[in-house]
Amino acid sequence: MRRRELIRGAALTGAALPLAGWGAAKDEKNTSASRSADPWRGFKVGVASYTLRKLPLAAAITAIQRVGLRYVSIKDFHLALNSTTDERKAVAVRFKEAGITPLSCGNITMQNDAADVRRAFEYARDVGLPAIVCSPHPDSMPILDAMVKEFDIRLAIHNHGPEDKRFPSPYDVWKAVERYDRRIGLCIDVGHTARAKVDPAEAIRRCRERLYDLHLKDINSTAPDGGTVEAGRGVLDLQSVLRAMLEVRYAHLVSFEYEKDEDDPLPGLAESVGYVKGLLAGTA
Repeated sequence: MRRRELIRGAALTGAALPLAGWGAAKDEKNTSASRSADPWRGFKVGVASYTLRKLPLAAAITAIQRVGLRYVSIKDFHLALNSTTDERKAVAVRFKEAGITPLSCGNITMQNDAADVRRAFEYARDVGLPAIVCSPHPDSMPILDAMVKEFDIRLAIHNHGPEDKRFPSPYDVWKAVERYDRRIGLCIDVGHTARAKVDPAEAIRRCRERLYDLHLKDINSTAPDGGTVEAGRGVLDLQSVLRAMLEVRYAHLVSFEYEKDEDDPLPGLAESVGYVKGLLAGTA
């Protein structure tokens, strides 16, 4: 009986092996097809329009289209903070008609002054933005708390590295906001985070519950004077950043912020977009 059971078990296992292999091949094919249909794997990937700060609005829109991205974080070079409501709505329409969805604005510096903070919220409201990337005064948290409740617009406080006297790293932001409304959160800039000697991937994991915007770039050094370079030419482990984003199922805007070559940013931006797209395709 024991021998017969062993033979029968071996036969069943042998018969199942081709089916198991077929199933694995089918899963791999489905995964490849899914990634081809959406190379960004569900991420809302766009451009921080600060990248295109020397270009007028029409040229900036064309540049975003040329690199194949469909989202934008609007900097005031392309829509002034002192613009009118009609001007703000008109710029939003221009982006949308070009197939580009505005998802945030900024970086906007905010003082410890209710009128100053309100101006930024009204700007975002008029454009129809769900989030503001900002650098607020550390003492303004009670004002920010009241504003996010009134406007129902998220704040993504941007860290700027070791030279930032307000928020050098994401953890400085987290400490400042954790006692307040959950709509007050972070914009993690991976380059500035690394220059602050913090692992960007680990910061994404630890701050995921309030991570509402993300600036993606590469840098040539993690020293205080490290600067932006084309993605893949620098020192950041961008694959670990992408893996962390996948792990936490990051659902908000990812903005390429290419600060180099301000007079002619498109080649470097295009190279960065292509590199990260390829890197994401190979990230498990």
